[in-house]
This record gives sequence, structure tokens and C-alpha cells, in this order.
Amino acid sequence: MSATSPDPAVLPPGLTALTAPEEAVIRALGRMLVVLPRVMNADLEKDRRMSLSEYTVLRHLSESPDDRMRMSELAQACDMSLSGMTRLAAKLESLGYLERVKCDEDARGWNAVLTDAGLARLREAWPSHLASVRRHVFDHLGDLDLDQLAGVLNKIASDAEGR
Repeated sequence: MSATSPDPAVLPPGLTALTAPEEAVIRALGRMLVVLPRVMNADLEKDRRMSLSEYTVLRHLSESPDDRMRMSELAQACDMSLSGMTRLAAKLESLGYLERVKCDEDARGWNAVLTDAGLARLREAWPSHLASVRRHVFDHLGDLDLDQLAGVLNKIASDAEGR
């Protein structure tokens, strides 16, 4: 059964099937959500031997007050599990790009702190990331209203997260 032409008797009251254009959008969005991170990661790996996850961690730290974030907040910002963030932070720490230090406010918590080497690494990778973002995203958007697009995408994400 096609998702665009289901048996109307199967649908709950008030729920309508997707139109063909709606179906096209959701399929394209799903494909983009899978493909885009993969190709952007491949670009960074090829150009700078850095994963997109590593870049994202360093970027979030560089944008935070005092270049530091609580590990749990960093994991959330990077859309990673805390255990995944712990492993990635250990790798970045071993490379000298961040340090993990006990939280002053809470002796049980840990902060990730961007080092000078981590900031230098981020700055080195930024042109490659920028080129990838332009090539894979913005070069395809033409005259689209970017403020409106950002607003819609953020609303979709916030609604999905239940905010």
C-alpha cells in the first residue's frame, strides 16, 4: 500500500494521508538527514583527518563561556549519549584538544575545556567545513528566505523534542 494512497478506512478520524508533494518532501528530508552528515564527515576526514563529531565538540566548546561546558550539556548539544561523549572527549583529550576537569559547582560533574591546541585545530578545520557546508547546502538554496527556513527547521526540531 502506498503511503500517499492508503485505504481511508484505516486512518483514524481527523488524520489525512500525505499528498504527493508532502510525501516527496518527507522522503527528501529523510534522505538528506542520512546523506548530509555522511558527506560532510567524509569531507572533513579527507581534508583534515577530523570527524564531524570531533569538529562539532570543538565548535560548541569554542562558542561557550570560558570555552567550557559540562560534559552532559556538551553531549546534549552534540546530540550524543553521555557515554559516547565521554569516549570522544577522552580521544580529544589524548590529542591535547580539550581537558576534562571537575566542576567547581558540583564535585560529581565534569567539564570539558577547550585547549589552545583544540582552538587551533578547530580554526584549521573551519575552512574545509565551511566549503563543505556551502557546497552541500547553501549552493542549492538559491533565493530561499534563510531566516524563514531556519525558523521552520528550528520549530520542527523543538516540536520533535517536546519543547
